Amino acid sequence: MCGSTPCGASSATARRQHEEAVALFDYDAELARHHERLWEALDVRPGDHVLDIGCGTGRTTRDAARAASPGTALGIDVSGPMLARARREAEAEGLSNVAFVQSDAQTHAFRPGCFGLGVSRFGTMFFSDPVLAFANIARALRPGARFVQLVWQAADRQEWHTAIRAALSPGHASVASVPAADDPFALADPHALAGILTAAGFTAVDLVDVREPVCYGVDADHARAAVLQLRMARDRLTGLDTVSAERALDRLRATLDAHDTGDGVWFDSRAWLVVARRR
Repeated sequence: MCGSTPCGASSATARRQHEEAVALFDYDAELARHHERLWEALDVRPGDHVLDIGCGTGRTTRDAARAASPGTALGIDVSGPMLARARREAEAEGLSNVAFVQSDAQTHAFRPGCFGLGVSRFGTMFFSDPVLAFANIARALRPGARFVQLVWQAADRQEWHTAIRAALSPGHASVASVPAADDPFALADPHALAGILTAAGFTAVDLVDVREPVCYGVDADHARAAVLQLRMARDRLTGLDTVSAERALDRLRATLDAHDTGDGVWFDSRAWLVVARRR
């Protein structure tokens, strides 16, 4: 396989990581509609060798491994707990052609030209040097290979972002922009993103506007528990006194109730589906 130790957990460290992963936010449930759009565009074929950037708990990696067999799929992420869950799920699903590596895709020493297809589901927005990072990813791909990714559009186009942050802010006021180092919307500008990818060694960059809702739970109670796992929510509540925190949580519950469709708690969102080819 192009790149890593085989999946599967052993040792006290792996068990501890699995225990930590149990409480992780369920991004697969949140992004179910986006996953469908990404999968349609990805078009994995038997025999493909797929690289998944920022794979998280490995849903896209495992799906790619199934579709690529007898090819392979490798997922890379910086989160040990997420990868612990990814390995556990892969083992439970009986996948022998998938592997995961804990590393930073910006600097990881991929084997050059090893992969025929690259993918990322909201896993590329936090690079400190995007051109360097995408150039490193490009080197891991064969010339002409496609790289298919989803990235968020601007913050003000994300109802999940604006509504939840406002609800958890004192006085229900607007809040300051996200610090650049933690900005999930760092690749929101389509022209800037196309320039970054071109400078990094990609060509034929194409962006498609994707408007799909995100889901935070089957009802408001489950959604509240899920939202409070997010750093966005924890940061809003940190430092509030007891009364202010209770008021913020009441506003959050009202916001979630208002978005409870009876078939889940849904918020509008916008993303770019980006397809490019390694030069």
